[in-house]
Amino acid sequence: MFHTNYDTSSEKFQNYYKDVSLRMKNKELDLLIVVNMFLTGFDATTLNTLWVDKNLKMHGLIQAFSRTNRILNSIKTFGNIVCFRNLQKRVDSAISLFGNKDASGIVLLQPFKDYYEGFIGIDGKRHDGYVDMVSQLETDFPLTEPQIVGEERQKQFIALFGAILRMRNLLSSFDEFLGNEILSERDMQDYLGRYQDLRDEWRKKKHEGTDITDDIVFEVELIRQIEINIDYILMLVKKYHDTHCEDKSVLIDIRKAVDASPELRSKRDLIENFIAGINEVDDVMAEWHDFVADEREKELLDIIKSEKLKEAETRKFIENAFRDGEIKTTGTDIDSLMPPMSRFGGGNRDQKKQTIIDKLKAFFERFFNIG
Repeated sequence: MFHTNYDTSSEKFQNYYKDVSLRMKNKELDLLIVVNMFLTGFDATTLNTLWVDKNLKMHGLIQAFSRTNRILNSIKTFGNIVCFRNLQKRVDSAISLFGNKDASGIVLLQPFKDYYEGFIGIDGKRHDGYVDMVSQLETDFPLTEPQIVGEERQKQFIALFGAILRMRNLLSSFDEFLGNEILSERDMQDYLGRYQDLRDEWRKKKHEGTDITDDIVFEVELIRQIEINIDYILMLVKKYHDTHCEDKSVLIDIRKAVDASPELRSKRDLIENFIAGINEVDDVMAEWHDFVADEREKELLDIIKSEKLKEAETRKFIENAFRDGEIKTTGTDIDSLMPPMSRFGGGNRDQKKQTIIDKLKAFFERFFNIG
């Protein structure tokens, strides 16, 4: 598959070992089966599940379990370990030796029921479960309420919904959670839309210099984890088209889905303009690709002309950005696109450069991953 060539000789096996290790880190391998390998010197933070069919103990057990226990971000806050042997006593002994005798309550996750229904912690306090949180959400912030008014209530909603997102992320590692999410897909999208609206509103306040507290945290990574992609939206658009554009409830579903997505919100008017001309379309998917290509070309030309950029260099820069998945603003790349300007004649080169960066970033966010 990878066009490599190794053998088990002493001089070549180490190269094979390094190659496998690197490919695992880069997520080129989905599953790796090992015997007495990768217990030390191997750190792939994206690794999330370890299957164990061996009587591990003490430091060997800790080393093996640690392979998957690297925290990556707010999405991967723990690792999953599937044991085909009863290692409970050995796990407790190893954690006690290498941590302390009370550490297992911190190191190991609680059972599904505790997170779902709530539990009494070792501190003697009750910890609300997912059911309690959702009940509070529906009671205090019903979807029948047009909007959440007042800074204090907004802060309460942001904190509560963020806690629900974190709990859903944790519960998603349990098979029992499937089908027991309580919130319907549409209601979840509605709440996500409100959460995103507040995020935009608070970012705008901060940008405008409004004196607001810094204790508001939006779970952006967790929102992206349940990201709605453009294929789902196009499926809904096709459904709307197939009803001869008469079923307006599908339009509501599309709007809710777009509002719930941090990535698609910047593409909202593109999607709406496409839907507005959907009546005379034969193949929705093919028409969408043509529509996006035309709009992208039109808007890129507009940026090149309005900012007097070098066309060939700008097109190459954007092509690389779509390939790499980001706009590169460091180094001299942006400078190479700009028209000649005096560095000493008060032409305000830095301000001009920032304007170009802002326009190219907005263009990138609008057209990335939708073609």
